[in-house]
Amino acid sequence: MANYIGIDLGTTFSAVATLDETGRAVIVHNQEGENLTPSVVSFLEGDHVDVGESARRTLWVDPNTIGRFKRDMGTSEPLPDSYTARGVEHTPTALSALVLKKLKDDAIKALQHIEEAVVTIPANFANEAREATMHAAKLAGLNVKYIINEPTAAALFYASKKGEELFGKYAVYDLGGGTFDISIINVSGQDVEVVATNGASKLGGDDFDEVMQKLVGKKFKEATGKEMDLQDYTKNDAEDDKKSLSKRDKCRTVISRQDIEITRNEFEEAISSLIAQTEMLCESSLDEADLSAGEIQAVFLAGGSTRMPCVRESVQKVFEKEPTSTANVDEVVALGAALYAAYKGDRSKLSAIQKHSVEKIKFSEITSKYYGVISLTGDEAREQQKLANSILIKKGEKIPTATSETFFTVHEGQEGVDCRITECGAPETDPQFVNEIWSGLLELPGGRPANQKIEVTFSYDENQIMKCSFLDVESGNNTKVDLEMGAGSADGEDDIEKFIVE
Repeated sequence: MANYIGIDLGTTFSAVATLDETGRAVIVHNQEGENLTPSVVSFLEGDHVDVGESARRTLWVDPNTIGRFKRDMGTSEPLPDSYTARGVEHTPTALSALVLKKLKDDAIKALQHIEEAVVTIPANFANEAREATMHAAKLAGLNVKYIINEPTAAALFYASKKGEELFGKYAVYDLGGGTFDISIINVSGQDVEVVATNGASKLGGDDFDEVMQKLVGKKFKEATGKEMDLQDYTKNDAEDDKKSLSKRDKCRTVISRQDIEITRNEFEEAISSLIAQTEMLCESSLDEADLSAGEIQAVFLAGGSTRMPCVRESVQKVFEKEPTSTANVDEVVALGAALYAAYKGDRSKLSAIQKHSVEKIKFSEITSKYYGVISLTGDEAREQQKLANSILIKKGEKIPTATSETFFTVHEGQEGVDCRITECGAPETDPQFVNEIWSGLLELPGGRPANQKIEVTFSYDENQIMKCSFLDVESGNNTKVDLEMGAGSADGEDDIEKFIVE
């Protein structure tokens, strides 16, 4: 029997799931016997690393321990000092690879062997972050052919759990440790179609922890007249108190012998602006899907932060119904990814029961960004030309999709075209507000008049690979590029094999 696994690589916690002998998606326990593994890496002496719960205990107090790095995946910005341990700067990709390696090793110990893995990503991840995630999986030695958006994985889990009962429009509300995703889906049994998606790559439980830390620090200063030492009340402490307020009306903590009390109402008021952001994104998704709240059959929750009472109240306010949840909201993404892994894997290696549990699964994904090219456009009012972002693939198009558009050369004797591919979250035409994800040159024969046809073709397939072509129609010269939303380069990455995981 083959073992296909789904991995939810989370900001604060990660999880692995597979199909058991009955065809049911189940969590694979780590070597500590837990369902969740903290996404934290501690660099010890002599190239030894500690990953997981013991590393989490030293986060915020040991400068050689690093966490919360998922939100910086694929960033081109300089890394903060917190990513340096033992005098070496570690990229979010390399850190994620170490977490994934532990998850892989734990899965192999529990299952004896694994065939393939599927890794989940936030729906709102940019191309660079998707590439970095897949590259981290390769560094960890995982055989990963597919990635899947986190809310889609959660939708697959709920659809599978309900069997043939789900028919209509549903919402998947995924609020984890570092990211937020909202997807509107059309479900018919186990056939899942994503019709709209939105999210924020830096909005989640980590932000709530930071607010709690600031709130406690403010009360400490009011009581003592002194600034609170963050070592005395770390984000781990803030996280524990946040969780406590999900069950109680107030929590108490002692800092430097000073008793500090925080009520649930105080905390909820402090995070109200963050909750408002999730509400706006939910409303935007409803608008994109051209649906009212009343047309949504149910709202499915995923992510540990959805345990907060104010989050559930917010969901109920926006969608006008109480959300549907499970006891294991921080595991549903991994469980759905396991179903997808088996669905996409070699089904001849599955048992008859496992094959039956996934054979009815169908799903279709949509693009979560706008993709285009930089081109010159005429400004008749000013009688001049200016650069503009021309969108070819719109957000929300069903995958796979393909499109072509014809552009023209500008100058007589033009010998080349500067080809630039863009990505953005809104239909932006100003080049300064878009993300350029690739650039290259299309060479042209010289000596020709202006207005030569350049045909640009984009195709985006189910594996989130976009093939782009820039064709000079007359000469046949062509520049092609495959933008694998999960390829990445090994350049500048740590060799994780040198590290010994404790």
